Amino acid sequence: MADGTLKVGTITTSSGSGNITIGSGVTLLSNVPAFEAYLSSDTSQLSNDTDTKITFDTEIYDSDGTYNNSNGRFTPAVAGKYFVYGRLEFEDSNVGTTDEHMVKIFKNGSQDSVFFTQPSAKHSLISYHEVFDLDADDYIEVYAKINNSDGTRKINGQAATQKASTFGAYRIGV
Repeated sequence: MADGTLKVGTITTSSGSGNITIGSGVTLLSNVPAFEAYLSSDTSQLSNDTDTKITFDTEIYDSDGTYNNSNGRFTPAVAGKYFVYGRLEFEDSNVGTTDEHMVKIFKNGSQDSVFFTQPSAKHSLISYHEVFDLDADDYIEVYAKINNSDGTRKINGQAATQKASTFGAYRIGV
């Protein structure tokens, strides 16, 4: 047992059966902090070729209060590796061959990852996911960008019970 880590496949009592009791002070790893939020209504018209922060305003769950739905930031409060995921549904009423729809993940105010598509229809959906090594006070935000000089440019929110645009994260390790 190096550095306090014990790795085993099976633990049994000395008789080979029964229950194992875990004493106080023992920490079991789990996938928290964790949250998921969604956009409850469509965004207003996005400016062309401009990064626009998306504030997912309705929480589905937030295990440790680490997502702020008023500013759209996830701040983990616990250092570790985090799986960040979600999707954005773009609406672009005048799709052209040079249009681009982008999801950008920002870490601490700087762009870190970009996911994009060249749409062929009025609606496009971009799913995104990335693993981040975060300190307790780091923060993650999601931005959208549409390159289209005319027409409707927006991100769709909830329609009936379908959550078109979401943002979530959970801890996957140290």
